[in-house]
Amino acid sequence: QVQLVESGGGLVQPGGSLRLSCAASRNIVSFYTMAWYRQPPGKQRELVSSITGSGSTGYADSVKGRFTISTGNAKNTVFLQMNSLKPEDTAVYYCKLDGRLVGDFVRRDYWGQGTQVTVSS
Repeated sequence: QVQLVESGGGLVQPGGSLRLSCAASRNIVSFYTMAWYRQPPGKQRELVSSITGSGSTGYADSVKGRFTISTGNAKNTVFLQMNSLKPEDTAVYYCKLDGRLVGDFVRRDYWGQGTQVTVSS
């Protein structure tokens, strides 16, 4: 059962921009943190950016000043605006929710299935 759905990935030239979206399939009852991770080819998954329910944000050093995380008005969606993209940003990007969706009774981590971002000329 898909809990989170990512979209917005694709092929972009170096220096270009993409905006990733992640939407929860059901209403969010509690939202502690939503985050974006990425997994480059042949490497481990790494944290890119996160946002708390109160709006505090954090970024990996490699994306500071280029990526911006935000939530939608209903906080059922999280976005990742990616500017000045580099070839080393190429990866599958995943979103994660630390919280609870309607129908669940405990706090847990929910993951999306990922969206491919390729930065190449």
